[in-house]
Amino acid sequence: MQTVFLNAKKIDFDGKLDFSPIMECGIIQTYESSTNDEIIERVQNQNIVVTKEMPIGRELIEKFPPCVKMICEAGTGYNNIDIAAAKSKGIAVCNIPSYSTEAVAQLAIALILSLSSSIARQQVMLKQNNYRNFYRCLGVPHSEINQKILGVIGTGRIGQRVIHSALALGMNVLCYSRTKKEWDNPRVNFTSLEALLSHSDFVSIHCPLTPETKRLINKETLALMKSTAYVINTSRGAIINEADLIDALKRGIIAGAALDVFEKEPPDIDNPLFTMNHVILTPHIGWKCIETRQRLLQLIAGNIQAFQKGKPINVVNG
Repeated sequence: MQTVFLNAKKIDFDGKLDFSPIMECGIIQTYESSTNDEIIERVQNQNIVVTKEMPIGRELIEKFPPCVKMICEAGTGYNNIDIAAAKSKGIAVCNIPSYSTEAVAQLAIALILSLSSSIARQQVMLKQNNYRNFYRCLGVPHSEINQKILGVIGTGRIGQRVIHSALALGMNVLCYSRTKKEWDNPRVNFTSLEALLSHSDFVSIHCPLTPETKRLINKETLALMKSTAYVINTSRGAIINEADLIDALKRGIIAGAALDVFEKEPPDIDNPLFTMNHVILTPHIGWKCIETRQRLLQLIAGNIQAFQKGKPINVVNG
């Protein structure tokens, strides 16, 4: 089988990755990036197509030649691929569900800690030659997180890892998930979304983007939160209605937010979130640790090898 990676630069943006794991799977052709027209040309005579967060819609998939038998999304989320269109054409779609668990969970916890102690805000003050916190009473929020309530929306691999870390830091956890899991810990409780939002001091989002979760966090659900609470999103930007979040932040409905993902990526340069001092923004870096990206390549190779053996794994449109 022949494999093409349509936008390898997306994961190897620093040129530091070792591609030998997938090169050992057979004939592999890699491209830094591909336009839609180039995609159609480059999938000719290919059996497996690897992409990273590229929009692969129905119109494009319908133009794929019959030789294409699998699309491998080099990541956990696969909302960028029309999986129904692929299935109707006999193309399996698989993802990599666990490559970034540790990295994303670590980022979520780091953002919670930073919000609780206003670290990011204080560093901005220093860059502005504002040394007020050193010579007067502390003028920014600063609180412990032990005994605080963390609300976790989505208890898959990443959500579970965040819960374990939060428990180690002394937090209590409320969970909302389509599938209730058993936890042998009285400090972890499953509840409704409304109860989670109403009682949590921090709300961390770890669910996939689906029609049911799109804009799950909106004007109505934000209004349920405490005015002292923070929302953290390291999952998918469209789970939050960004305009509603901005309005809630401006009006003091919630205390602040930390976002690694956005409805539009990259955000427009005039996005109000860039200028809010109670907001922390990172450029979708949760999966970008070098160890995480190298692991991703190894797991892509595992998907390819399993498919070559006629035993595909991580298929999301089976």
